[in-house]
Amino acid sequence: MFAERLKTRLKLHRQEGLYRKPPEILGREGKYLILAGGRVLNFASNDYLGLGVSDVLREKVADNFRKYGSSSSSSRLVSGNYALISEAEKAYARYFGYEDALFFPSGYQANLALLSTLFDSGTAIVFDKHIHASSVKGIALSPAELVGYNHGSLKHLKKRLEKVEKKEIVVLTESLFSMDGDLLDVPGLIDLKNRHGFLCVVDEAHAFGCLGEGGRGVARPVADIAVGTFGKALGLFGAFILLPALVKEYLFNFASPLIYSTTLPEAHAVSALDILGLLGESDDLRINLREISKFMKTRLTAEGFSAQGDAHILALEIGDEQRALDVSNHLREKGIFVLSARYPTVPLGKAILRIGMTALHDEADVNGFIQSLKEVIKYESGNS
Repeated sequence: MFAERLKTRLKLHRQEGLYRKPPEILGREGKYLILAGGRVLNFASNDYLGLGVSDVLREKVADNFRKYGSSSSSSRLVSGNYALISEAEKAYARYFGYEDALFFPSGYQANLALLSTLFDSGTAIVFDKHIHASSVKGIALSPAELVGYNHGSLKHLKKRLEKVEKKEIVVLTESLFSMDGDLLDVPGLIDLKNRHGFLCVVDEAHAFGCLGEGGRGVARPVADIAVGTFGKALGLFGAFILLPALVKEYLFNFASPLIYSTTLPEAHAVSALDILGLLGESDDLRINLREISKFMKTRLTAEGFSAQGDAHILALEIGDEQRALDVSNHLREKGIFVLSARYPTVPLGKAILRIGMTALHDEADVNGFIQSLKEVIKYESGNS
């Protein structure tokens, strides 16, 4: 019965166009991936500045792991509370403009720890309905009252805030949304915060490193707590929360995902410090990223495609889940790798091609993508 239930569920998933079986990646060369069938141009990466394939960072990280070893071999609260980790956390807090910081092995774990721990039944968490799956899981584990508002609608958020009667209100959102690609209306949210006095938690995972002065993101004027990741523009792995010192103390004492996990090693902390130095010197990469992203959106729009996005994440509307998967697969056959984002990552019937631009892309890459996309869409239309 157990095996049959799993087989049935998987069969239905296939029939609905929702089955997931990613191709095996044999290697990575800059903006290209190596698959069994050959090299493909990667538009599915979050390595927005190209630091993840940087020879400079590669050498620094390798040297750090040779010097400090491969594991902390303990949770942070046993024998893993290394001085170098605390030093790196303080440096990140200073750079991004917060009181303190706390490192985690992953962004999922960071959101889970923060949102499942910090609030109680006297709290109302008012959240944008398009927050990341890790945030959804975190608030689901919280005893707080949960109140969703329509994606990106501060008008709807205002109505929600006016009706919430809890003594403690938290607004949870992202600064650059990972699938929609749109940016938070920071001035509008500041205005609401001044009126309602809520605590603001912002996930800046896709903005840190890329947007704002020195890659410091866009939400600091409104965010009391911000979540970032090393695994996207910063070119490493793991994540961090920027937060008041009191909140850090509280998480140290009550956050189960932190207390019962092996902490990141010293080598990671030293590498994180090296990355801060690179971020301050990456204005040219940020300019390249901004310009090539604008070029891609302009070209898509000129060719009649519906593409949304305010920065380096573009959402190309497809609709049907199976069609989105077919388009993605046919593009891969033409040497283009792009994600078909389907339910539950996006709403049912709202499948997209999620285009991740990087500073490594150039105009020739964009033109090649557009040409291949036109050919695939024409083929799909002729066979539908």
